[in-house]
Amino acid sequence: MSPVEHHIQVPRTARYLTEGEIEGAEEVWFVLHGYSMLAASFLRWFTAAARPGRVLVAPEGLSRAYFEHEGARRVGASWMTKEDRDAEIEDYVRYLDLLADRVMAGLSDGPRIQVHGFSQGTATACRWVAFGRHRVHRLVLWGGGVPPDLPLERHRIALTRAGLVFAVGSRDKQIASEDLEAELARLAAAGITPVVHRFEGGHRVDGATLRALDEEA
Repeated sequence: MSPVEHHIQVPRTARYLTEGEIEGAEEVWFVLHGYSMLAASFLRWFTAAARPGRVLVAPEGLSRAYFEHEGARRVGASWMTKEDRDAEIEDYVRYLDLLADRVMAGLSDGPRIQVHGFSQGTATACRWVAFGRHRVHRLVLWGGGVPPDLPLERHRIALTRAGLVFAVGSRDKQIASEDLEAELARLAAAGITPVVHRFEGGHRVDGATLRALDEEA
């Protein structure tokens, strides 16, 4: 007899960090880290965006593992793998929705929500905007694009309404210039025209670009 695959939902403790006062916040930024990162170190990349009236929320991916970095072993997190991917996507969309529910619970004035995803976190951010239940006012993708399996025609309105922005470094090895142009052409064919910010540098969140985006908000 062949084995039969099953699924069961279990309670799970998730970790997230915040910077700024939630009470009375006019803006909430959810910042989603990349592969093998932790929320605490990633949040430091957004120090330039901290200001009164804004709270930064850095969720941590539900899957942690040991990673080798410069000859040392360290702990990092990821949002998903290709294994049992549909269930993992459902899990993190549910997780982010519940986290947003908690953050918004004390805010009665309907603050503006921004979502910033970096690297692997760009796919997570896009899927949350598409499948989640919270209205996002701006979606910024750093060093990554819209996941190719996300049906653009079906989710075009959600992505467009979220004010899609790409921020890509000139020396980003994860998304070369030709990759970016191909991605923009793919989106344009579906009627989606993101704003594009290019900066000098590699695969990272750029402080100067972050400040420029803040001025545009």
